[in-house]
Amino acid sequence: MNRNNQLQDILKLYGEEYFKTHSVPIYIRKTLAKEKWIFNQEKHLLPVGYFHMVFTIPNEFNTLMLLNQKVMYNVLFKAVSETLLELAKDKKYLDADIGITTILHTWGQNLMYHPHIHCIVPSGGLSNLGNKWTSSKDKFFIPVKVLSRKFRGKFLFYFKEEFKDKQFKLNKNTMQFNNNLLYKDFINEMYLKEWVVYSKAPYKNASHVLQYLGRYTHRVAISNNRIINIKDTVVTFEWRDYKDNNKKKIMSLSSNEFIRRFITHILPSGFVKIRHYGLNSNRNLNAKLKKCKILLKVYTQNENKEVLSTAELFFKITGINICKCKNCDNGNYIRKNKIEPRSTSPPLIKGAIK
Repeated sequence: MNRNNQLQDILKLYGEEYFKTHSVPIYIRKTLAKEKWIFNQEKHLLPVGYFHMVFTIPNEFNTLMLLNQKVMYNVLFKAVSETLLELAKDKKYLDADIGITTILHTWGQNLMYHPHIHCIVPSGGLSNLGNKWTSSKDKFFIPVKVLSRKFRGKFLFYFKEEFKDKQFKLNKNTMQFNNNLLYKDFINEMYLKEWVVYSKAPYKNASHVLQYLGRYTHRVAISNNRIINIKDTVVTFEWRDYKDNNKKKIMSLSSNEFIRRFITHILPSGFVKIRHYGLNSNRNLNAKLKKCKILLKVYTQNENKEVLSTAELFFKITGINICKCKNCDNGNYIRKNKIEPRSTSPPLIKGAIK
């Protein structure tokens, strides 16, 4: 059955209530969930340019992070967000409150474990007095070296706090953390190391931000279209080597190694990998972000009240009106009432023992 017709028939027979009580094909669920998320984010974007920053931790933390994902990922989010928010408020830089959308990635193109956070930051912020929009320069308003060292200090501080208070899982490759002297040596070594923070090409406007976010909101470590062949016990896939001028290459792995790499990117149950801070945080959406929109003359009274139905979302995605009659291609389906599920209880048999 044609996929569009399948969704059309579901809506025709049962209405949107169907999606609340039934299992919907995964391609429909993923597409609709992604589009709903993007639609909601669109209302929070401002008519300014956006910077794209990436924060990476040293590889020496990888094994410990993989063994203690929830704690360590939370440390990473906290260190990144506080670094950006505090430096933006500094009078030497922007002297303003900014909004941040952060996205956790754990993979590289070759599926190796590589935890890092992407940040989308508007090119300006709300002045500390809250009475004007402060625009930044063309380049990111905080020097990368300043970001790197502040981030390093934040991450190591929160890591030490967590390591002191919690029982971390360790394996044979991380047993040095049980030795106090070796642990201190490791921390000192990390303070001396230069941590990688870099700025990617900025986005010219909000629509480019949405395109980027849309690619990553419901993405897994590797998409099917990158897998070239699966034969016997070997998986072959395409990848880009960023260290070699972004060249496309082919990699073949044993099925066991492919699965091992893939499952390292499965996040803890219920873990939130996209988080909003500053102006973008939930508590500031109705006050500070609204003030920014008023200052930038883009605020509309009813912007937060619009809700798209599943049919409207599908039309937005594909341009296909699934409420249009398939027979005459002219009229539209109108929902008259909800079809209740039939009772599955067996009929009573006359004279049966009660």
